[in-house]
Amino acid sequence: MLRDDGMSYGDYVEQLTFLLFLKMADERTQPPYRQKSIVPAAYAWPTLVARDGDELFDHYRHVLEALGQQKGTLGLIFGKAQNKFQDPAKLRRVIVDLIDKENWSALGVDVKGDAYEGLLEKNAQDLKSGAGQYFTPRALIQAMVDCIAP
Repeated sequence: MLRDDGMSYGDYVEQLTFLLFLKMADERTQPPYRQKSIVPAAYAWPTLVARDGDELFDHYRHVLEALGQQKGTLGLIFGKAQNKFQDPAKLRRVIVDLIDKENWSALGVDVKGDAYEGLLEKNAQDLKSGAGQYFTPRALIQAMVDCIAP
């Protein structure tokens, strides 16, 4: 869906990471976790879900900028973050149809890890390893570990 918006896989992974962080931070404020939100209310996940069109587009850009200016962890995560979406309707579909429908905090770490690994693998294929970086498939890593038997 994001690739149709003219984004590279690197940008695709980055935007998904920002959005998933906001969604999961919101989930952590709900039962059974009931944690205090680390994201200020004005920039929290529900503020994205509640908007549409240009209002959503502008608000998402503002959320990224504002969180990038926060001190501590939020500032580190969102520092220099930019909205890479070109179309507000696609941003809305990703937020509502892709991310908001799932309870990401309830998914196992292995499920999220496998999904993220798949995105990184696609990113490596997209880049064709032009910078001398290569994605090593999990099966090869496991075989190497088995041979070395640390």
